[in-house]
Amino acid sequence: MNYTRASSGLPSLDRILNDLRFGDNVVWQVDSIDSYRFFASAFMKEALQSGKRIVYMRFGQHEPLVSPHSEMINHKDYYEYKLDPGVGFETFSAAIHDIITNEGEEVFYVFDCLSDLLAEWSTDLMAGNFFYVTCPYLFRLKTIAYFAILRDRHSYQTIARIRDTTQILLDVFQRDYFCVHPLKVWQRYSLTMFLPHISTNGGVDFSPLTSSADVTELFSTFEYKVGKTERKLDYWDRLFIETAEIVKRAGEGDPEARLEEQKEFERLLKVVIGRDPKMLEIARRYFTVSDLLQIKTRLIGSGFIGGKTVGLLLSRAILAKDHGYDWSKVLESHDSFYIGSDVYYTFLVENDCWHLRLEQKKPENFFTTAILIKDKIANGDFPGLIRDQFLEMLEYFGQSPIIVRSSSLLEDSFGNAFAGKYESVFCANQGSLTERYERFVEAVRQVYASTMNEDALNYRLQRGLAQSDEQMALLVQRVSGSHHQAYFFPDVAGVALSHNLYVWRPDMDRTAGMLRLVLGLGTRAVNRLEDDYARFVPLDKPELRPEANLEEQKAHSQHDVDVIDLEKNSFKSVAFQYLVSQKMVSPLSLFATRDYEQQVTANMKGSSPADYWYLDFNNLLQQTSFPAVMRRMLHTLQTAYGYPVDTEFTCNFRTPSNFAINLLQCRPFQVKCNENRVSIPKKIPEDQIIFKTSGRTMGENLELRVNRIVYIVPENYAALTQSKKYEVARLIGKLNYLIDSRDGFGAVLLGPGRWGSSIPSLGIPVSFAEINRFAVLGEIAFQTGGFVPELSYGTHFFQNLIENQIFYLMLDETSSGTLFRHQFFQEQSNQLSLFLPYAEPWQPVVRVVDSSCLNEEIRLHTEVTRQKAVCWLRKRS
Repeated sequence: MNYTRASSGLPSLDRILNDLRFGDNVVWQVDSIDSYRFFASAFMKEALQSGKRIVYMRFGQHEPLVSPHSEMINHKDYYEYKLDPGVGFETFSAAIHDIITNEGEEVFYVFDCLSDLLAEWSTDLMAGNFFYVTCPYLFRLKTIAYFAILRDRHSYQTIARIRDTTQILLDVFQRDYFCVHPLKVWQRYSLTMFLPHISTNGGVDFSPLTSSADVTELFSTFEYKVGKTERKLDYWDRLFIETAEIVKRAGEGDPEARLEEQKEFERLLKVVIGRDPKMLEIARRYFTVSDLLQIKTRLIGSGFIGGKTVGLLLSRAILAKDHGYDWSKVLESHDSFYIGSDVYYTFLVENDCWHLRLEQKKPENFFTTAILIKDKIANGDFPGLIRDQFLEMLEYFGQSPIIVRSSSLLEDSFGNAFAGKYESVFCANQGSLTERYERFVEAVRQVYASTMNEDALNYRLQRGLAQSDEQMALLVQRVSGSHHQAYFFPDVAGVALSHNLYVWRPDMDRTAGMLRLVLGLGTRAVNRLEDDYARFVPLDKPELRPEANLEEQKAHSQHDVDVIDLEKNSFKSVAFQYLVSQKMVSPLSLFATRDYEQQVTANMKGSSPADYWYLDFNNLLQQTSFPAVMRRMLHTLQTAYGYPVDTEFTCNFRTPSNFAINLLQCRPFQVKCNENRVSIPKKIPEDQIIFKTSGRTMGENLELRVNRIVYIVPENYAALTQSKKYEVARLIGKLNYLIDSRDGFGAVLLGPGRWGSSIPSLGIPVSFAEINRFAVLGEIAFQTGGFVPELSYGTHFFQNLIENQIFYLMLDETSSGTLFRHQFFQEQSNQLSLFLPYAEPWQPVVRVVDSSCLNEEIRLHTEVTRQKAVCWLRKRS
């Protein structure tokens, strides 16, 4: 770079610094804004007289550096940008980056005082991050930029980062004169450069103090203290210390402190809890300022704790204020740690991801740049201060298994669940502290990297959140459970919803809620499994099952259990029958029933003697208070939220009547609770019916005009190779993208087996983003090909269906009340190549019926309480 020289507007200061150079970032550490204004004004006036463009970045709460009455305001080369730090670090920094990009090279900048960012961000860490990402970019564009920080407002770490990044750092003291003490002047040196310089002649001329006696006397008047305690603390820490002092005074009866306490409560809510107005309103009712101070004691870093952590803490606060029930008797305590959202941003900044993050904001780079960011995250590391706190936390947990869970700012809020979009990673947490740290950091990287997963990005894009300020905080929880020889797992775990969308009898109460229950870790409850089942429990009738007979109940029971293997330091799945044989399940009869039929069959085959059991949880649900307690919990939480809730939990039993529930998560359940009355027309001629079902459906009552049906022909799909089946999934994604969802119209997708299966032999391996525009999703049972549908209500996959208001139905022609007219699809012209011309070879497998090509219109009616749905042809009116 050709370091072209420029003037500060003060010739004697130019001599001290050996001139300003293009590329210089100049930081002034001052006692007051007036001191900064003096030097900034001289710089701006000189620049304008020299024909240089001056850009003033106005964002501070202090008085403007340029008066509205200044002559500079009307100068052709002067421009002022007004920015709001309140929009958050990412949005604010990106806006400034865009301005700098558009302004181009060799522009002169003056920024408001960086210390004013603390009023909005409440942390030195983020103010330092802003400077760290902005300063090098200005340098590359050969600009000269002025910044200021107020003395004693920032921690040593922040000042050190600024010193390392900037080209010039000047300490300024003001009395009836100025003292300028250069602390850093990059690539320049003179015999007196780093001595203090005293101003004369109204601050225009500066002379160095070369006498040691004069320098000592001068600094003694400025209270120059290296060891000032407050400078060792981040602004964030000082904020909580000051609030704790106010709470103490308020508790002692100080009336002024009581008013201050409420003000500080509001402030902490907005820097710890988040920005969602509905969540903040609930937090105001159930949190206290002491609760927020308690959060700080378990917070690593600074910033928001994120949606999942807020839901966890808020749900527990709600139950604690339920005076009608003593929840302390049944709730397991938690000792979780929270990793603040600022740590995520700092990680991105420190590992050279920030410029890529800004590039990713451009629509054309949204997915491609994410791959680069993900790779950098996978190899990133943490600053020393954060590493130390991680180690301290791991020492606290010892060898207890832990789980690192995503807790992003947008996650688990009203309107956006992000169910299953971000990772949660179990850590067996065995071995030396160094080994445990390495595995923990790998888990953190994995969760951070999941923000760049294609499924998560598609979700954000679909919901208009692509440009939103998404910050990833983390929740680190001790895994609930106990040792079972070499394995660790809870007795039971699951999902609990306060609103039940799957009712198959008219006398069932949707508002009672439901459970999806498993033995062991809850992963088998939240994930849609290919070859296993959770127990579905309607809480108004917990003994009721949707299966028709005992054989079906055993077939649709849980066969494998997710555990943590402490010896192998890993997560694994183990056969339930193996756990039984090793006597690792106790009390066994509470969760399972002896399988006498299997025992007889084994004896007839001459197998070695063994106990055979199958998981049904019948005794748990019929002989303990567990379902009633869960129902009350859901009702209490829903009442507080004013909205249905979706929770995750574990439960551990000392005896059948003595159990402890660990409430792991609580969020608004993204369900549209309408009671629209829809009646299926009576006496529809059978030759007008395309399909009908009387069995497993999920969703709300529906009356839909269907504009398109996409049908995957089961027998032809089954005959495909595995790679071809993946190609079909991608083809469906293309058709999904072309759907135009107009009011009252919708598209229907029908296919064999399980949608979203990761095993193509069991279903169609689409991602949710590839089917999210369909209004109705149907799974067809095709026994010959091994395609068996499953209504795994409560999993992340079905949460996505509910959130997108997609109706689910199962078509099994072996069940009474089900009809599927294959002939209809054979008779209609296949419109696949009309929508995707290159897809003509796929016509035997993928059939598309468009209603505009028919003489009749296609209608679909559903009656949820009767578990009926019919799709039929009606004459056009």
